Amino acid sequence: MGRVPAAAIVLALLALLTVAPLAALDRTPDDPAPSERSPLREPGVPRDPGARVQHHLREIAPMVEHFESVLADECPRFSSRAAWRAWIDDELDRVVLLVAHVEQAWVEAKRTSDDDVRRLAKAPRKNLDRARALVEKLQDCADENGARFAPMAMWRRVEREVPQRQSDIALPR
Repeated sequence: MGRVPAAAIVLALLALLTVAPLAALDRTPDDPAPSERSPLREPGVPRDPGARVQHHLREIAPMVEHFESVLADECPRFSSRAAWRAWIDDELDRVVLLVAHVEQAWVEAKRTSDDDVRRLAKAPRKNLDRARALVEKLQDCADENGARFAPMAMWRRVEREVPQRQSDIALPR
């Protein structure tokens, strides 16, 4: 999968507000022709690139909702540094997973010439302000809890962990 550049990570976090129109997720792709079906393919795994993109966008939706609530709610208070560390580690794990799904949706979309599928996969990448707002919120929460938060360390972690997570969540071919 290779190294994920920091710019791609920032763009992937843009999914925090725009998951893609949910109506577009309701499209039902045509069943593949019998000649396109592989006897070795796992049952229930979509072969159509549009359905594969939709799978990743559906996985993103709960994370987007979670991060929207993080942005809207008051910062949680923690009684210890260990509790803070556990919370921020969980949040960063969610960021890694979100970025992996956004990136994998784009990998799947590049396998088709269908412009609608490509636009659908790109939609989450277009909201830079929400990614910045999340980083600022995490920094504020760290400050309120007397803890440290290093945005550059966060980006390095995301950059380092996304390729492995992306391979973990990729649908089998």
